[in-house]
Amino acid sequence: MAMPLRQSIKVATYLAEQKLRRRDKFPLIVELEPLFACNLACEGCGKIQHPAGVLKQRMPVAQAVGAVLESGAPMVSIAGGEPLMHPQIDEIVRQLVAKRKYVFLCTNAMLLRKKMDKFTPSPYFAFAVHIDGLRERHDESVAKEGVFDEAVAAIKEAKRRGFRVTTNSTFFNTDTPQTIVEVLNFLNDDLRVDEMMISPAYAYEKAPTRSTSSAWNRPGAVQEGLRGRQPEPLAAEPLPLFLDFLEGKVDFPCTAWAIPNYSLFGWQRPAI
Repeated sequence: MAMPLRQSIKVATYLAEQKLRRRDKFPLIVELEPLFACNLACEGCGKIQHPAGVLKQRMPVAQAVGAVLESGAPMVSIAGGEPLMHPQIDEIVRQLVAKRKYVFLCTNAMLLRKKMDKFTPSPYFAFAVHIDGLRERHDESVAKEGVFDEAVAAIKEAKRRGFRVTTNSTFFNTDTPQTIVEVLNFLNDDLRVDEMMISPAYAYEKAPTRSTSSAWNRPGAVQEGLRGRQPEPLAAEPLPLFLDFLEGKVDFPCTAWAIPNYSLFGWQRPAI
């Protein structure tokens, strides 16, 4: 995804510092989960399957901010659960932004328009909205009608108010090159989001049928659909490199240690 110049410089400086210190393993972005509760029940979600007592817990502000500062990472992705259900999520964001951390608040956007007044636009802050497809496909993914329309309305309002808005899309085995391209075109041309992140689905114990889209097994199909776009390129400049990786054309080293997770259960060790 295309990264703002200010953020690119900070991340590049951070990487250079780690090299000078001869550190082979270091965090780049912390995945912070201050709660597991959610207002949706997406198929295969392991977070909402925690016991009721765990779902009621909310991480204290000091603990959340302290974990990010302890890591030293320049960026943090606040996930969950649904972060906007945390009663002090705005304070967590405010304190992290004050420390010049780049904060991405992941959300399904169901509460975004209601909670937006609690936040202030900043080059260090962005709402990262979950969009898995166009209306029918997205609502099916989250098992509730109307979610897509609310997310679109929230994105438009956030953009109108001057917030940075990014999107996070997961593509499944029912997706095709055409459906993937349609989603990216809509996010870029109609909603004009600032950045887009895409991920292939993977099957695991709680979601054995959610396997990777067959679109990635047809080399060049997605890139071909995006090539020669008019009137402007996607807000995801390095996208072809990642698509090449998904299609097996290139390989990149695994850096699981670069994205440590801190949740209600504390630090989670990378699965390497």
